[in-house]
Amino acid sequence: MNPDQMLNEMLNLPLIRTPKVSCDGKWVAWTWFRTGPAADVYYAPTDGSAAPTRLTETANNTWLASWTPDCHAVLVAQDQDGDERYQLFRVDIKRPGTMQPLTEAAPSYFLRGGQLHPNERWLVYAANFDVVRGEEIQPTWVYRHDVESGERVVLAQPKKPCYYAPRLNHAGTHILYTRKDRHPAGRQIWLVDIEGTEDREIINCGPSLKVNASWFPDNQRVVVLAETETHRRLGIWDRSNEGLRWLIDDPARNIEAAFVPPNNAHIAVLEVQQARRRASFVDADTGEETVLPESPLNLTLLAPVESDKWVALAYNSLQPDDLVRLPLKDPQPESTVSLTRVWERISLKPFDLKPAEDFRWPARDGLEIQGWLYRAAGEVKGTIISIHGGPTYHSEDWINSQLQFFAARGFNVLDVNYRGSTGFGLSFQEAIKAEGWGSQEQEDIRAGIEALIASGIAKPGKVGITGTSFGGYSAWCAITRYPPELVAAAAPICGMTDLVVDYETTRPDLRPYSEEMMGGSPDEVPELFYERSPLHFVGDIQGKLLIVQGMQDPNVTPENVRVVRSQLDQANVPYEVLAFEDEGHGIVRPKNLKILYLRLAEFFESTFDGS
Repeated sequence: MNPDQMLNEMLNLPLIRTPKVSCDGKWVAWTWFRTGPAADVYYAPTDGSAAPTRLTETANNTWLASWTPDCHAVLVAQDQDGDERYQLFRVDIKRPGTMQPLTEAAPSYFLRGGQLHPNERWLVYAANFDVVRGEEIQPTWVYRHDVESGERVVLAQPKKPCYYAPRLNHAGTHILYTRKDRHPAGRQIWLVDIEGTEDREIINCGPSLKVNASWFPDNQRVVVLAETETHRRLGIWDRSNEGLRWLIDDPARNIEAAFVPPNNAHIAVLEVQQARRRASFVDADTGEETVLPESPLNLTLLAPVESDKWVALAYNSLQPDDLVRLPLKDPQPESTVSLTRVWERISLKPFDLKPAEDFRWPARDGLEIQGWLYRAAGEVKGTIISIHGGPTYHSEDWINSQLQFFAARGFNVLDVNYRGSTGFGLSFQEAIKAEGWGSQEQEDIRAGIEALIASGIAKPGKVGITGTSFGGYSAWCAITRYPPELVAAAAPICGMTDLVVDYETTRPDLRPYSEEMMGGSPDEVPELFYERSPLHFVGDIQGKLLIVQGMQDPNVTPENVRVVRSQLDQANVPYEVLAFEDEGHGIVRPKNLKILYLRLAEFFESTFDGS
């Protein structure tokens, strides 16, 4: 397949996000990107008897929020051009395309979550909004919203900002939510009743340690995934006696997610080792764990549909995102039944794709770093380093459309999992905090480039770097720190340039994350914020620079671009800018991705050709 064909195929390759199975287990709904001009919501029967049905078709990204308690409808959230200020709608599965507004359009605040109470009148969500004063605030409060009268009742008022979505139990009596009032790095679980009369902390494993929790269908028990200093442990908290018992407490395990399906009492467990997913489920009563046999697919169990079959999210670098029905004893690709029928929507075949190869190298301090290597099709034009965002995230063995297009265009590509990434254990994830971001993890990236050159995969002067969000920040760090022999060109996408500006202009619920990663706020550690801000070192840039930004981005705001352009102009450093007025934090619309992918390929080609 030639590069032009590959580009068209990649722009039509659907990506699945937020899959959720209905409480009766009969349906699965999800958000699908690249099936239209923006993301939309679909659903399909879990028995595989029918093709997916499109529930929304809009000009703006629309996300699945939840199923209604009666399983007859879904709640969806839609923003404007990626500004993340969501409005909630109800869409009945028997009336696809009809979006019934539940909250106000274009709110002046950030709304999170969204669940309908069993009485079908109350809506539960979180928002950084003071309804009495009618203004946006720093902390995010829990709300009960009467969709008939419009009355909004504050149920809980955390003191400090925190990103979370409240979780209403199936009976509609109590809500779990998260606070970060004790420490920017920590997360404690609180419980409030639907009337707002009882609001209290129920799970606290330490002020700087994180806890996640979600309900069992019985409305009494809560599955708990809690950090220790070395690992995460899995347990159950019981509301009837307020006891907490641990089921898995093993430092050798790297459990990154756990929840109870809406139609079952078994705990679905997601373990990630060396950036590869491994699925299992635990009997909540006996503690017995069933681990699925190894599979080439990355699997996340969602819900059982028969005694020996589950619905799962499945993918790898040769298999597009798919929701499948799979037998627990044989979770191999040939044994699964596709619920999305994704292969029917595309002309792409597995042999058209480049497999993700496991590539490793030692960091400066000896720590082993991993990445995914995609080898160029045909003659190699150069090498592109791709840096994932987060940093609390990791790149996987999956189909990354941008990287596949780069490989088809003749580039070797390395997708780096630097220290701070998930997928390699809690200690590896927390290692980025030893010196704060902008330090050791950036040296991990440099060591990866040097390893590629030493192995002959890359050539000096023919290496470029790109990434979105923290990946964009890393691209800024590379172009301001490394000589052109190591990094000849950088294309940061929605990347931080001045960490103080970023802290002051980002969403309120993200500021604690910066404090966690830097060990304090700009007022508390001003020297560190200055030292780690690429803005102050743009005069050292020797390579080529292309700045990419979504102009509605509320996370890494366009102010980051404005201030760095001023500094670049003062230093007489040449640069290019590619801005998208209808994008937020990251470029996601297919029409814009086509522009972006072509521009990036041409930018790196011209750099490596010396033109």
